[in-house]
Amino acid sequence: MTILPLDPAQNASPAALRDFFAQCQAAAVKDARPKLVSISLQVDALDPLAVLESIFEPGEPHFYAERPDLGSAIAGAEPAATFTAHGAGRFAAVQGWMDALLADTIAVGDVAAPFGGPHFFTAFSFFDEVEAGEPFPAAQVFVPRWQVARAGAVTTAVANVLIAPEAKLDPLVDRVWRAHAKFHGFRYGGAGPASGGPVDFRRNESGDYRAVVARALERIAAGEFSKIVLARVQEVVASAPLHPLRLLNGLRQRFPDCYAFSLANGAGPSFIGASPERLVRVSKGVLETEALAGTTRRGAGASEDATLAEALLRSDKDRREHALVVEAVVGRLRRLGLDPGHTPAPGLRRLANLQHLHTPVRATLPPTVRLLEVLAALHPTPAVGGTPQEAAMARIRELEGFPRGLYAGTLGWMNARGGGEFFVGLRSALVEGNRARVYAGAGIVAGSTPEKEFAETELKFKAMLDALLVP
Repeated sequence: MTILPLDPAQNASPAALRDFFAQCQAAAVKDARPKLVSISLQVDALDPLAVLESIFEPGEPHFYAERPDLGSAIAGAEPAATFTAHGAGRFAAVQGWMDALLADTIAVGDVAAPFGGPHFFTAFSFFDEVEAGEPFPAAQVFVPRWQVARAGAVTTAVANVLIAPEAKLDPLVDRVWRAHAKFHGFRYGGAGPASGGPVDFRRNESGDYRAVVARALERIAAGEFSKIVLARVQEVVASAPLHPLRLLNGLRQRFPDCYAFSLANGAGPSFIGASPERLVRVSKGVLETEALAGTTRRGAGASEDATLAEALLRSDKDRREHALVVEAVVGRLRRLGLDPGHTPAPGLRRLANLQHLHTPVRATLPPTVRLLEVLAALHPTPAVGGTPQEAAMARIRELEGFPRGLYAGTLGWMNARGGGEFFVGLRSALVEGNRARVYAGAGIVAGSTPEKEFAETELKFKAMLDALLVP
């Protein structure tokens, strides 16, 4: 990526912008390929979700991710450049496309600011391939035409434009100039998407999850695998359209310590959720990941909550399930040549409705190892797949009876400096029109019981169904 010492705020006029674009187009003509032009500006404090609500277009793809408790949020929409891939090499294919695009990128402005410069919004499905008719590909990445992000007290807006050798510059100048004016004096568009009041629902679920768990336990007893994660899906039909961003706002308010997220494909479907699980974060050469497995509910009061937490920490079944995840994560990082560290015993991660066994893992990431290499090595962890990985993965589709798509896949963003953050697509729903497909799963190991695993998934369903205004 080429960073030019040009301050857009000091050269803020349509004429200056057109001159700059003409220089970029001359470079595109010389190299005979398009140039991605990225303009970053620090702006007054904005709420990225409110901005996305104000300019939401159902016919345009968007990406949104937020950790309210960390004061971090990022939104982007309208792809300036996009790429899809599938198969076992999908992570490497995405990395190759990113590298090629960055080699033809010209960046100006507050590129070094938090969330400055072009960002790549990315989603990988659970399996390497998706089934016919699924709304999202096995791997997709796009650079948005516009992006707004908040990191603490700093808000950064980014405009990205792909300038081809033969492009007409005046429409591009007009689009970016209008965006520049909007983000320097942004006015939110009214009250945002209306809820329309209470909505009547009909819920459907096919199959008997308890029977599925029982069949998995038989295979565990036969030695086929030691753990498998099995999910349920409920089809929800509402009497009125479901607005994905209104639902998302409800999720971020209920679960401020989770990743609230929304990914829309621009053709109607949106994948939304509030995931408790970070898969990997890379910042300034430090890699952070975690093991999150072993679950119980929250108590009605402090005493019951503490009693449930103590029982979880002492549970042989849950500790074994958790240890399998820690062992897999650490082992995969070591095979990349990293030296991960973690606490000797798990702690607790408390959410609004659940508490989990939790072990954070950290490692120094050398320049020779890329974030997507780590992602490819870690996904899917035993927390969402199973162990041994191949044996468990081979049985999931057969036992569950439905396509996972992005459920338990991984979504996130990367910047031009090699940093980024990815989370697991859990506590999630696929929303389109007045329909939603809601997912919840549980880890099955020796000692699991069908009734307890069913109860765990019921607790996980509740988070999403409450957001959908299900009574």
